[in-house]
Amino acid sequence: MTATAVPATITPSTPSTPATPSTPFAEVTPRRRVPVLRATAVAAVAASAGAMAVAGAARAGGVPFRIDGEQIPVGGFATLTLVGVVVGGLLLAALNRFSVAPRRRFVQIAAALTAASCIPSLTSPPDTASRLGLVAAHVVAAVIAVPLLARRARG
Repeated sequence: MTATAVPATITPSTPSTPATPSTPFAEVTPRRRVPVLRATAVAAVAASAGAMAVAGAARAGGVPFRIDGEQIPVGGFATLTLVGVVVGGLLLAALNRFSVAPRRRFVQIAAALTAASCIPSLTSPPDTASRLGLVAAHVVAAVIAVPLLARRARG
């Protein structure tokens, strides 16, 4: 009887992963932050484009967008929308880290902040067309940004 040699296989060893606590707060890892950051960037660009489109269409339709005698530039819609979405992304990151139900809380807070952001738009411009155009820009930006960010909420 002859013995046949079986070649030894070498399997690469994998480093053991550290055990994670079972609390809901421990689920946030650097891998989770990248999608929130990316979603914030995408939402900021998309919502800004939407707000500028509403403002451009309204301006083409004759809406003056004047506050205190000065016309709001179309680029101003993009700038303020970018700021709002970045605040939303920071809010989402905080909720992902500290909230038990971050998606639900994020949508609730985002809806409340959107409504609050419309208050100056309803009180500052002297004409109804500007008021409606500003509120429409807020709503369009929120309709674009909130779902994009909410998809990155934990749970």
